Amino acid sequence: MSVVAVREANEELLADINSLIPQLSSSAAPLSLSELSDLINRPGTTIFVAQVSGRTLGMLTLVTFLIPTGTRAWIEDVVVDSSVRGQGLGKQLVEKALEEAQSAGASTVDLTSRPARQAANALYRSVGFELRETNVYRFDCKQ
Repeated sequence: MSVVAVREANEELLADINSLIPQLSSSAAPLSLSELSDLINRPGTTIFVAQVSGRTLGMLTLVTFLIPTGTRAWIEDVVVDSSVRGQGLGKQLVEKALEEAQSAGASTVDLTSRPARQAANALYRSVGFELRETNVYRFDCKQ
């Protein structure tokens, strides 16, 4: 098993990622090769994948950005294929993203996780994330 930052889009990777997306979100549409390529090449965005025997069975997106108070990072879209959950892939993905965020000079890394995702929340706590007392607001730009 290896965790790597994706540097190039191809049809095989696209198929694997599109098989993970429904396990992450029931409303998200599959990506096109062009969209995946755009994500990979977007400054400040890194997609990490966990690969087992040549198949991508997990992914995570790390976004780093500069704001007036410093460099920050955000982890989004963490998913491990249901067939291999509980085998440490998620932890390796998160640890790799944290290393990258630190290398990029981020002073903090944030993420959100629904309380019902008990295993994911336990994972985040096990690698050092602390629960913050804050409100998370969302504005739907598609309204």
